[in-house]
Amino acid sequence: MSEVVTLTPAAAKRVATIAAKQGKPGLKLRLAVDGGGCAGFQYKFGLEEAAAPDDIATETDGVTLLVDPVSLPLIAGAQVDYVESLGGAAFQVKNPNAASGCGCGTSFSV
Repeated sequence: MSEVVTLTPAAAKRVATIAAKQGKPGLKLRLAVDGGGCAGFQYKFGLEEAAAPDDIATETDGVTLLVDPVSLPLIAGAQVDYVESLGGAAFQVKNPNAASGCGCGTSFSV
């Protein structure tokens, strides 16, 4: 299993679009894991201008994804996608470590 977390090209394109609209072309997507949610852990997304010194960073199509070292063991090998459907559009995490998830897709258990 891969230890890194990756962005799909669709997710990278969405982050690049958001960054361009905000006039901040170097904006990075952060994925973190917090305790809580209906399944035990929940995904937390944010946009940041700079990485922290201990962040793990991966890049797809010129867009950087940041993960802190505490969250990484819970999401190692995961892939972040951007999906548009009739129900709306959102970033989704395909996490091989998740034993179960909630219906909304924002929380999981291991």
